[in-house]
Amino acid sequence: MLECKKCYQKVGNAMNLKALSFKQIDLSNVEEYAKLTTPDKKFHCFNGPYFKKETVQEHAAWFEQLCDRLKNGDLKGSDKNRLIVVEEKIVGVCSWHWRSKETNWLEVGIIIFEDGNWSKGIGTVALGKWIDIVFAEHPEIVRIGLTTWSGNLRMVGLSEKIGLKREACYKNARIVDGQYYDSVSYGILREEWQENRG
Repeated sequence: MLECKKCYQKVGNAMNLKALSFKQIDLSNVEEYAKLTTPDKKFHCFNGPYFKKETVQEHAAWFEQLCDRLKNGDLKGSDKNRLIVVEEKIVGVCSWHWRSKETNWLEVGIIIFEDGNWSKGIGTVALGKWIDIVFAEHPEIVRIGLTTWSGNLRMVGLSEKIGLKREACYKNARIVDGQYYDSVSYGILREEWQENRG
């Protein structure tokens, strides 16, 4: 399937997830964030690998632009991206973006940066908390979606584990390493989520 197929076989040690929290991206942590997202990281094998791969030069340019925007205050108050922190370490990022702002439809996403932190339950706790936050901070939205691809077995499993419902499957819509995969969309209504969270 993928060069990174062996990543699925890793099982991590338990972590203390009770204190999992989120941080805004700012000048105090942006350099660490940039180092954790360089093009050589294994998570890129699963996070939209059907898109054009970022080069080292493009990543450096992105970092400079991000620093400039932070210095200028352009991202002050932005709630679209937050770093995941566990045991005082940045381990990932959660995000949301508009799928259709006109109809209050947005989608969420999550990345756990280092493969050594996969299979530790971080994604389950973080994505659940993130959806709680997004619903709370955006009272106008009635649903949240998430889109992945059939080759990303962890994201498929995570989506279903936290109660998201598979709403669409677009057959052979993605190409990775010359092979076709499905695009899979999940979603949940606010009242369904609140009922699931109890």
